[in-house]
Amino acid sequence: MATYDLIIKNGTVVTAEQTIQADVAIKEGKIIKVADQIVADADREINAEGLHVFPGLIDSHVHFNEPGRADWEGLETGSKSLAAGGATTFFDMPLNSTPPVVDKENLANKQALADEKSVVNPRFWGGLVPENIDKLPELHENGVIGFKAFMSPSGIEDFNNADDATLYNGMKVIASLGSLLAVHAESTVICEQLAKEKQEKGLTSARDFVESRPVISEIEAVRRVISFAEATGCKLHIVHASSRKVVEVIEEAKQRGVDVTVETCPHYLSLTVKDLEEQGGLAKCMPPLRDQDEVDELWEAVKNGEINVIGSDHSPAPADMKVITDNYFEGWGGISGAQSTLNILLTEGYFKRGVSLEKIAEITAKNPAEIFKLTTKGTIAAGYDADVTLVDLSESFELKNEDLLYRHQHSPYVGRTYQGNVKTTIVEGKVVYENGEIK
Repeated sequence: MATYDLIIKNGTVVTAEQTIQADVAIKEGKIIKVADQIVADADREINAEGLHVFPGLIDSHVHFNEPGRADWEGLETGSKSLAAGGATTFFDMPLNSTPPVVDKENLANKQALADEKSVVNPRFWGGLVPENIDKLPELHENGVIGFKAFMSPSGIEDFNNADDATLYNGMKVIASLGSLLAVHAESTVICEQLAKEKQEKGLTSARDFVESRPVISEIEAVRRVISFAEATGCKLHIVHASSRKVVEVIEEAKQRGVDVTVETCPHYLSLTVKDLEEQGGLAKCMPPLRDQDEVDELWEAVKNGEINVIGSDHSPAPADMKVITDNYFEGWGGISGAQSTLNILLTEGYFKRGVSLEKIAEITAKNPAEIFKLTTKGTIAAGYDADVTLVDLSESFELKNEDLLYRHQHSPYVGRTYQGNVKTTIVEGKVVYENGEIK
């Protein structure tokens, strides 16, 4: 019997703390040893010479939509796309699946589907809606990673946004459970009134849509929910911050001792309003894309450690739902991007802006593992789960529609050239993606 199941040899191992030349030995889904040179029997050896060995990405924010809207995306296609992009764990949002994950029965249904179909590690958010505060304990007891609420309408009929009383009372319960609340933070009043004013004047361009959901809408909502966090003691996670101005509000709260973290998305680090104008619905999302100066400022926040987590917010839909002609207030808002997160962080961050590889490992693996209490994930070290991805930083490629493993092969990232190609993805010791193919 071989000493190990797998040895990754001659690679450059990247963690949040350091980048070193090392071999990695794996057995029964765990990393057993990381050392300069490991000479031992193994069922398989992978020669990673010239490759960088990253911790598998933990994508904290995806919408795989199954059950109920699997024609938009499914657990199989969604998880395969993650594997192709170097991700080994995902947290699926409680919407847009129907029924949404707002009680233990719906959670169990989704867990069973994921166990059957997913090629990477699945985890699940529970929803906080006005109707289910009494269901939060059972969701927690059955393993949700945390809870998600919308402060503005979600766009999904069976997932209502949380009014202030729901947020406050739900956060009291969530705090008592030792869990956390993730929040889509946009002001309903600001966004709805601005949208109404724009459309009544016939102003429906891409720029008009963006102006109807301004940064101040995020800031107002973030300030409000932070005040609830301070009053209830609830741990808070702000998702998809589109501007450093939002991040600065969160930083101020952190300095006061509020337990709050923040994520942004690859699209806010690589796309602008110009892309929305040029690509239409493919680049529509909420909060909307911003201008180039906001993109540059967000990268500074990443460099400075102000951003805790990167989540793709992969929110796919069929092509006919993404069509926009002359009214940008119409058409589904959601970007397909789960496969491209690491490519964007390497190309736009490491190669163009000097963001360190260690920082990329920190915000894609170490931090989400720590924030969401995945105690055996997030780094490459003895005793941790063998979730790793091998990347060739010397290889560039142009992303084509046919490269995408999504149910619907479209994305605003298609046509762009990326530096750094994922060659192999390993989930708990098992090779699930290799040289362009799911295993």
